[in-house]
Amino acid sequence: MKRILLFLTVVCLSFSKVQAQVIDTVLNKVSEKPFYFSVPVDDGNYLVTVTLGAKKRAAQTVVRAESRRLMVENCVTKKNQYETWRFIVSKRSPDHGVKLKEREKDYLNWDELLTLEFNGSAPAVKSIRIEPDTTAVTVFLCGNSTVVDQELEPWASWGQMIPRWFTEKVAISNHAESGLSARTFIASNRLEKVLSMMKKGDYVVCEFGHNDQKEKRPGDGAYYHFAYHLKLFIDKVRAAGGQLIFVTPTQRRFFDEATHSKIQETHLDYPDAMRMVARREGIPLIELHDMTRDFFETLGFEGSKKALVHYPANTFPGQEKELADNTHFNPYGAYEVAKMVVMGMKQLQLPIMDDLRRDWQDYNPTQPDDPDAFVWYPSVKQDVKKPDGD
Repeated sequence: MKRILLFLTVVCLSFSKVQAQVIDTVLNKVSEKPFYFSVPVDDGNYLVTVTLGAKKRAAQTVVRAESRRLMVENCVTKKNQYETWRFIVSKRSPDHGVKLKEREKDYLNWDELLTLEFNGSAPAVKSIRIEPDTTAVTVFLCGNSTVVDQELEPWASWGQMIPRWFTEKVAISNHAESGLSARTFIASNRLEKVLSMMKKGDYVVCEFGHNDQKEKRPGDGAYYHFAYHLKLFIDKVRAAGGQLIFVTPTQRRFFDEATHSKIQETHLDYPDAMRMVARREGIPLIELHDMTRDFFETLGFEGSKKALVHYPANTFPGQEKELADNTHFNPYGAYEVAKMVVMGMKQLQLPIMDDLRRDWQDYNPTQPDDPDAFVWYPSVKQDVKKPDGD
């Protein structure tokens, strides 16, 4: 992460309540720092068209949406050159009785605004168009801190990176939250929220196991209560006409003490329980558990720290102590894991693989991208406090 560039100032642009739900704005804004554009809209999917570039200068622009969802990774334009990008942003509010955690109430994912973040070394935006979309296939994500759209730097998860790889024919709607298990996801009415937004043929992708293994109530366990709640996902999603996909949990960075070369299993029977339910119920499954093991072992004991929130003291403002988290990914790690999930979808031969962007290249976790060549422009919102779950 040596090439991270840090910007701490933000300009927020917002509109009063928009009735027509179609927004056309000629912005012609250039900046040396990141800025936001926000507009109130109803829940749903929105086709966003952004024209990036500037008349009088070269530009380099990154586009994210809501809570740091990566939409455009790197748009480089020369002076008086423009590029137009189209993508889908899924907007939601906490209706249907969704029980938000206290910190979530301030998250961009859950407010009444659709927010775009323009970042990069020299962001420049000519125009923005936002319009409702009812045609895109939606992929709903359910899970924990390894999936959630992490609101704050330096934390990141694969769910907020995966939109970068899809065209405007696919929407990613990430309902995961840190610290949740399959049981608490359902109990907080998040599955009901997903079902309320889902249409026939949409996908629901579930990654659980990290926090489920910590539940110690009577009857809890991999093959009983965990499997029972996975079956609830299956029955409810199928009844609503959706297509469910299981994802085995990401590995923790826990190497053997003798050689520091092999990842040790920390998830007990929970990955096997998910595999068992998938086989029994005919649910497609992505082996993220195995792929992240290969990824960590390929990077090695020291190199794998570059994929997680491992930073010396004073790397970030107000960070007086070293960060050494072996569960939660930084942007590089999240970016790589998102590629693993896309590869898992491709191995399942999902129809939405026809809607990958043209620059997609197949990925092998034993041949990861160079972490020292990865460039990330941090968002303004930062907090070194660890997310729930481990």
